[in-house]
Amino acid sequence: MPEAFLIAQNLHKSFNEHKAVNGVSFTINKGEIFGLLGPNGAGKTTTIRMLSTVLEPDRGDVTIGGYSIRHNAEAVRRLIGVCPQELALYADLPALDNLVFFGRMAGLSGKEAHAQAMAHLELMGLVERAKGKVSKFSGGMKRRVNLAIALMGHPQLLFLDEPTVGIDPQSRNNIYETIESLRDKGMTILYTTHYMEEAAKVADRIAIIDKGVITAEGTAAELINITNTNSLEEAFLKLTGKIIREEGEKNIDQLRMQRKLWKR
Repeated sequence: MPEAFLIAQNLHKSFNEHKAVNGVSFTINKGEIFGLLGPNGAGKTTTIRMLSTVLEPDRGDVTIGGYSIRHNAEAVRRLIGVCPQELALYADLPALDNLVFFGRMAGLSGKEAHAQAMAHLELMGLVERAKGKVSKFSGGMKRRVNLAIALMGHPQLLFLDEPTVGIDPQSRNNIYETIESLRDKGMTILYTTHYMEEAAKVADRIAIIDKGVITAEGTAAELINITNTNSLEEAFLKLTGKIIREEGEKNIDQLRMQRKLWKR
């Protein structure tokens, strides 16, 4: 039987009158990639910020590795790594120095931080650019450094919040391959995205979230089956009554072009 590593129960979070997360519950099994699929503004980032102890829920709780985010947040933080949607980098420092700095912040010795930094840069295909300033890197390379930083300290659970937004196909594929290899080595991963093709490609299971509510959960095949549709895109439309919002104003030719790019 799968072993649950993260259990989120009835999470709520409001900002003034806006209900960002409204009763979200789900379980992530140890060693799986769990996709949280929804449009921008659906509540994905707010959910991750609660799971990672940055925000306190208004109601509900989460246990990670048996520890409650409400009652033992420090123990939770030792188990997790977070790759935020916004780049968390020092642009004027070399890539290696960025990783070593965050490694030391995580409590690693200088020697261990340097060793892990080099190993993670090699994993990202950036070891030859270890001493290059991040300010000179492409957007895709910066995203890969961002992910490498999240791996410092060898977390057991990795939160990836929209890690491929605005990057080139080569960097996107590198990230796909990297997280799949991490999963194969036993790491548990929560992966948020608003790209349906990405969720279908990467995630073992998917939860569809919109307006702070999870409307369905399962594998891509299960979601397609329960909605009696032919694709995850059609399943999402049937479950939420809309296509991804940022695509809503595009014409059909633009949507077809986007699908062709995803298939490359």
